[in-house]
Amino acid sequence: MNELIKTFKQKDGSVAVDGRDLHDFLEVDTQYTKWIDRMIEYGFTENVDFTSFSQKSLKPSGGRPQVNHALTLDMAKELSMIQRTDRGKQARQYFIAMEKQAKAKQQLPQTPEEKIMLLLQNANEDNKKINQIDNRVKDLEHNKPLTPGEYNYISHAVGGAVNTYVQTHHLILTTKQRGKLYKDINGGIKQIAGIQTRAQLREKDFENVDRYIRNWVPSTATILIIKQLSEPVASNEG
Repeated sequence: MNELIKTFKQKDGSVAVDGRDLHDFLEVDTQYTKWIDRMIEYGFTENVDFTSFSQKSLKPSGGRPQVNHALTLDMAKELSMIQRTDRGKQARQYFIAMEKQAKAKQQLPQTPEEKIMLLLQNANEDNKKINQIDNRVKDLEHNKPLTPGEYNYISHAVGGAVNTYVQTHHLILTTKQRGKLYKDINGGIKQIAGIQTRAQLREKDFENVDRYIRNWVPSTATILIIKQLSEPVASNEG
């Protein structure tokens, strides 16, 4: 950055602004010593917001050393705002840009060790992001609905399991009795997948549901209900 207003580093490493140079840049008509005394009255504290020092006069004839001030960037910004001029606005923007540049420089790694640490941190961050993306992709894949082909496979498998049970046990069932078997197997599917309707089945449920259907047998309660539906109703006629 080109130096618009003179700055220098102090012993503690902080950047200070040359008070007289700021005064000249702002094109203040008032004499520097009177102007700075008036500015200090806005609430600035010596050795906190500024420090005073003497320097040789720039006049060819020489003379007594003149008083100057090292201003903090914050004080210099405020003094620039107080002027309410285009020059003041320009100076304030310059000091803000200086601060941003200084902060960016502090954040950059300086030593080889710091550079290695930064590379490792970036690698870890990249790995975390990759893992997050992978997890999201897997989650989307597992939670996507069954394809029409998979849904039809499950439907046919349910019908096949019911028919196999009926044929294996040589049962002759009414539509109502057969309906109890379908209710039993579908109830198990819903329980396993944690759903309310079979249409809610997801990709992640397919294998478990398929395994359940292959090993399904109706519950004892369902078998008893089917037997009860086969028994004749007792007549009260005497």
